[in-house]
Amino acid sequence: MRPLLLALATALGLAGALPDPAAAQIAPQDQKGPAKALFGAVRTPARLPPAALGSYAKGCLAGGVALPLDGPHWSVMRLSRERNWGHPRLIDFIARFSAQAPRFGLAGILVGDMNQRRGGPMLTGHASHQIGLDVDVWLRPMLPVRPTAREREDVSSFDVVEGRHKLDEALWPQTSRAMIRVAAEDPEVERIFVNPAIKRKLCEETHPQDRAWLAKVRPWWAHDAHFHVRLGCPADSPLCLRQAPVPVGDGCGADLDYWYTEGPYKPSDPDAPKIELTMEDLPPACRGVLAAP
Repeated sequence: MRPLLLALATALGLAGALPDPAAAQIAPQDQKGPAKALFGAVRTPARLPPAALGSYAKGCLAGGVALPLDGPHWSVMRLSRERNWGHPRLIDFIARFSAQAPRFGLAGILVGDMNQRRGGPMLTGHASHQIGLDVDVWLRPMLPVRPTAREREDVSSFDVVEGRHKLDEALWPQTSRAMIRVAAEDPEVERIFVNPAIKRKLCEETHPQDRAWLAKVRPWWAHDAHFHVRLGCPADSPLCLRQAPVPVGDGCGADLDYWYTEGPYKPSDPDAPKIELTMEDLPPACRGVLAAP
């Protein structure tokens, strides 16, 4: 797996910033350069009490736990990414959440990206997923036969949205869509991010008297082949920064309509400098996470 990390770092111009490949931790004096290179290089979780530190997009994870690659009702995909780590509360959530899949005729769920061993910024792919409380669940359900190692790398999820907003109505019934509601009704779940077209479809399908769970389902860019589940801050994590509560209502009105305007899709300034997070941008406790055995 290490060659993949080095290849990514080289492509991003970060190879020189990677610590010694054999290092399990990074001493404070060596914590220089982009934070994503540092957190992407450590090969072990921090042997500290479990804690989510900082915000979902500027933080780290102490005491991370690996989700087993296969459980009774889940399989982890894209093993080469090495992102099947999380706070113990996230591991517990995935176990109880996936156990509901047979109620809807599903063998289980396919798990995409969670978090790195010590959380923190990633070399590629996500701005969040930093404090051990995020998991991507594929819209392609798990099959009764477990995927092979090759299939975990090569098989793709169901991309149910064409362009910005056109839902594939034929493919939608074949997805794990029922599990979105299961996740939303879990008391530890704070938000679920989906493509705006998926949110609109859920609004259309849900009875007017049974819509409270929809508030947690938030439209967001991409998210057309998976839904992104985010847990709230655990009780053992006083340094976890809570998000504002979701707005009152089912989220099917003006806030969803906004995603059908040009507002969210205005191109960014190509001349704006790209900002790389460093350790100075993260909570001070994250230095201890990187330095821990």
